[in-house]
Amino acid sequence: MGKTISGKEGFALRDPDSLLVLAVQKVSKIYRLWNRPSDRLKYSIVRRAAAFTSMFSSTARLAGLLAQTCDSLMQEFYALREVSLEVWRGEVVGIVGRNGSGKSTLLQIIAGTLQPTSGYVKTYGKVAALLELGSGFNPEYTGRENVFMNAAVLGLSHKEVQGKMEEILSFADIGGFIDQPLKTYSSGMVVRLAFAVQVAMNPEILIVDEALAVGDEAFQRKCFARLEELKEKGTTILFVTHDTAKVVSLCSRAVLLDQGEKLVEGSPKNVVAIYHKLLYGKETDRGRLREEFERLESSSPPEPATRRALSVTGVSLGTTESIEEGFFDPNFVSQSVVEYPAQEVRIIDPHLETLTGRRVNHLRRGKEYAYIYKVCFEREAWRVRFGSLLKTVDGVALGGMVSHCEEDPLPYVPAGEVLEVRFRFRCHLLPGTYFLNAGVVARHACEEEFLHRLIDVVIFRVLPEPALRVNSYVDFLEEVTLRSASGSLLNGKETS
Repeated sequence: MGKTISGKEGFALRDPDSLLVLAVQKVSKIYRLWNRPSDRLKYSIVRRAAAFTSMFSSTARLAGLLAQTCDSLMQEFYALREVSLEVWRGEVVGIVGRNGSGKSTLLQIIAGTLQPTSGYVKTYGKVAALLELGSGFNPEYTGRENVFMNAAVLGLSHKEVQGKMEEILSFADIGGFIDQPLKTYSSGMVVRLAFAVQVAMNPEILIVDEALAVGDEAFQRKCFARLEELKEKGTTILFVTHDTAKVVSLCSRAVLLDQGEKLVEGSPKNVVAIYHKLLYGKETDRGRLREEFERLESSSPPEPATRRALSVTGVSLGTTESIEEGFFDPNFVSQSVVEYPAQEVRIIDPHLETLTGRRVNHLRRGKEYAYIYKVCFEREAWRVRFGSLLKTVDGVALGGMVSHCEEDPLPYVPAGEVLEVRFRFRCHLLPGTYFLNAGVVARHACEEEFLHRLIDVVIFRVLPEPALRVNSYVDFLEEVTLRSASGSLLNGKETS
């Protein structure tokens, strides 16, 4: 039997200066699936008989037969299979995977609410866990009573909880319901209270398992703002969600579980790319997915190139007029392209152009460009739409462009057709490196499906410029005016 431990048992003493806060060592969790309900009783009887007969050499053969009988009564299901993981102080680790991949099982074992079949989990510091809805709460107790009970489990005294009660009530924001039985709460109110209790305890390790999906958008934003605050304070956070955008934006590392095994582990952007391919790409070769992930991890966007470096490598910057609209560097190509299997439809030659038709991959803020690709249809398709998605180097989606709305798609495309898709846009992005996806979807039966999809297929850079006043990704400003109390105009000029 494995163990979840917080002391010294099973592990060498940790260096006091070590930043390691969690060690998961070859953890497996096996469940027995019985062929019939009565087989559970038969198994208990036969196993005892097998153990007894194995004590005597004369009945060893019988013991073997009884053991085989035990095996025939049930099947073993691996919810987790030899998962190992190390997490360091201040990390935010996202755990993603399809339903049934073992995410919640792993978090329950780390939290200590479930024992592993084999392997060890070692935690250093106070652990607070927000697992399935209402876990750790008694529905017959009031919200206030549940706060005291839950905090006592975390090791806090009654006096300490009283000192934090105002903070908990303010964050939960459930009003007078705090003195009503928990069974009268909505699911959103339960999550509010549970999250407020866990974060108020200032844990060294905080575990969050999809529970935040129950709350409304305003409360979710409040929770993620608090998670960012805890992250800044050095709290280690383990985070399970199906919202991959949150994984990319919040996490410093991500782990992909599949069929109870750790498939890949690394940068959130690359892990999410493989996760999406697992979900939508119909890719069953896990070895190939691992190889593709390693390729993504080993590649990184090129460093910003100077004008001098570009001239040395033979990049033509062209005339002054062309430089003002950007330029094209043939050596500046994406190393992280992920291609989904083509369904007899193929996207060809995605690229960026100026409005005069000159290819560019270095853009100027405020100028207009076109994102262009061709789509070859080897088969006919109905209710077709074309799209693109713009992302940062970290994989954060900033926005996109779609050819048709879902209610009014392109009705029909015959086999043999080649269409050129052209998205025209003005660049409001701030200096930095960005990626573009390309995709084409069609309706099959009652659902849309990707006919072809390319992730990170185009890389481009927005060139730096002096005296920028914005520090995010997008500059929305077109004009700013300042007026005094008397109404006179103090300043007003276009900035784009």
